[in-house]
Amino acid sequence: MELTVLGCSGSFGAAQANACSGYLVRSGTTAIWIDCGGGSFGNLQSHIDPEDLTAVVLTHEHPDHVADIYGLHVLMRYGICSQNFPVYAPEGLPTQLGALVHNDWGNTFDWRVISDNQKIVIGDLTLTFARTDHPPLTYAVQVEGDGRRMIYTSDTGPKWNVGAFAPEADLVLSEATYLHSAKLSETHLSAHEAGLAARTAKAQRLMITHLWPRVDANDAVAEATESFGAPVEFATPNLVTSV
Repeated sequence: MELTVLGCSGSFGAAQANACSGYLVRSGTTAIWIDCGGGSFGNLQSHIDPEDLTAVVLTHEHPDHVADIYGLHVLMRYGICSQNFPVYAPEGLPTQLGALVHNDWGNTFDWRVISDNQKIVIGDLTLTFARTDHPPLTYAVQVEGDGRRMIYTSDTGPKWNVGAFAPEADLVLSEATYLHSAKLSETHLSAHEAGLAARTAKAQRLMITHLWPRVDANDAVAEATESFGAPVEFATPNLVTSV
């Protein structure tokens, strides 16, 4: 199983790594695009032809996680005339996003509802969802394939953590929006909280993402490393790693 980071900036695009949340997970012939944050679609096309995607998963409604679904829609509807492409999303999201397409998605997408504790199989990968501590309906995603297991927290506050899934995941991809001493909101994690949660869950590796653009990445990595108790990786656009 392979993870490609397509975007990692939290809430809005940063000056350098300016694409927002987007991740490509592949195993065999299966390719799933998880979250379509602004700027991630361009990076996606550097790694895979969109026609070769198996499915898309949207974890919640915030623009920094969904904005580029519109670009995919335009390409698939008018460029390659694709129909019934599976898009997994929280209940009600197609209607919310539909306002910008006059509630006319055509037959391009086959919208499928995800829910808490739901397990689905997409090709060679098995996905399990868990409701996080974030104001809109938001789901963390566990991805299993090739005997490996990855947990993506999506957005969450500290009242939920990766311990909701089984311990000892091979990789935890965790939001770490703020430094602990300068948290602007309890609807997100600090780097310290991300590290501590992953340590408690006995994760093999931790990669932090969704950094507030004005936070220094080196400071966030140092903070997360201290609480995790082992070196922590930082998600950057176009980073490719084996899970």
